[in-house]
Amino acid sequence: MPGDILIEVRELTKRYGGVVALAGMDLTVERGTVHAVVGENGAGKSTLMKILAGAVRPDSGTIKVSGETVTLESPNDARKRGIGIVYQELSLFPERSVLANLYVNREPSAFGVVSTRTMEGESRDLLVRLGLNVDVHAPVGQLSIGERQLVELARVLLEEPQLIILDEPNSALNERETRRLFAVLRQLSSRGHTMLYVSHRLEEVFEISDRVTITRNGRDVLTRDRADLTIPEVIEGMIGAQHDALFPPPLPMVAGRAEERISIKGLSGGPLKDVALTARSGEVVGLAGLEGSGVSALLAILFGTQKASAGDVTFPDAKGLPRSPTDAARRGVCLVPADRRRNGLMLEKSILFNISHVFVGAQTGGSWLFRNGPAYARAERQIDNLKIKAGSPWTLANQLSGGNQQKVVIGKWMEIGPKVFLLDDPTRGVDVGAKREIYGLIRRMSAEGGIVLFSSTELPELVGLCDRIIVFYQGRIAGELSGVDDHTLLHVINTGEMPAAATEPEATS
Repeated sequence: MPGDILIEVRELTKRYGGVVALAGMDLTVERGTVHAVVGENGAGKSTLMKILAGAVRPDSGTIKVSGETVTLESPNDARKRGIGIVYQELSLFPERSVLANLYVNREPSAFGVVSTRTMEGESRDLLVRLGLNVDVHAPVGQLSIGERQLVELARVLLEEPQLIILDEPNSALNERETRRLFAVLRQLSSRGHTMLYVSHRLEEVFEISDRVTITRNGRDVLTRDRADLTIPEVIEGMIGAQHDALFPPPLPMVAGRAEERISIKGLSGGPLKDVALTARSGEVVGLAGLEGSGVSALLAILFGTQKASAGDVTFPDAKGLPRSPTDAARRGVCLVPADRRRNGLMLEKSILFNISHVFVGAQTGGSWLFRNGPAYARAERQIDNLKIKAGSPWTLANQLSGGNQQKVVIGKWMEIGPKVFLLDDPTRGVDVGAKREIYGLIRRMSAEGGIVLFSSTELPELVGLCDRIIVFYQGRIAGELSGVDDHTLLHVINTGEMPAAATEPEATS
């Protein structure tokens, strides 16, 4: 029941080399509540959750479960104490069946014989409760990301935990899958389950949680009932400053920069049908649309990863579409992809390597001229310019927070001196502090003569950052918006119907 303390954490510390992850973190979780933990990337949220799940050992501090001081030396220790975790990155085996994933290393048996019938019955009952109608013998790799997330949750629930930790559980889910997950979480909450919910999406935190703990720089700064907080108060707690300047105003063009443009006429390919638009240096042009509307296809065609079937495109160098991503890079065209972990970074490589490999490829056509000295200088330059939080240029990309990973993706492109920036949901999975820095960087790109095409799944970003927004609907441009609110933009994205005062996209010439 609420008021009964299930988890009590006091003065937890953890360092990774020269980086302080936790600096005296406190946390109290009441039984039967959904307790959200928020903060910028690098604030210590995920480290805290990994410690509670037994995956990481703290350097110092105490943890109590139901009033008893415990040492969680392994995930198995945590499970024995009734703590289960659903990580942001799914840990399922895609080639194995749903059933095998649910019972990996803990198959029920009698006298040494595994009971498949028992496994099938238990798993089907649980999956039905979660609203998941799938064949338990089907490979997990055949399921959607949202279905896999629910299978991961089901695997935890089979252990009947006291505490369920959800670390950014919907970071890779679309809106429909997120709604489905939230319905399941509400169902679990109504049955008395206790949950720790980590997310950077504050609107969702306010929708799902009972209490909120704000973290900053490895410490907790505030814990309060969600009903007693506002989103601006939470943001102020996270970044330690007022939120008024989240979206920076346009900057004046750097003196002496000539106006450049991309001109698109009659472009078709994939879902795109007869698209025409112009984007100029000195402005941030937003691209809005539902999944499959053509926004991502446009960016892919402009970067050379997808072919057009018709149309004319002219870049600032007076040439047409790039033949390949390598050709695009050599011509100063860069793409920051929506999925940075899969398409933007080499996670097992260092910051140094990630920042230099595009530069080397664009200059020489191969990596055989890669030299550590110049590469180190490039990495240090971007670590300083973009305020990347890392121990050194040799830090591996997979050891960075989401926001710092995205800065590395941007940094590798800054080294080639790009003229065209194709930004596909560049702040996805990034905390509010890092978002603010990226917004400022985008404004700087534009002011220094860059052409910026910016897509986002977050409507406030499009409204707050873009000078004008081009809306795509079913492969075509529905129209162009500026000075509108989120509700108007949402209506156009979903219906393709423009308000009376809206304009047609700027004609190409």
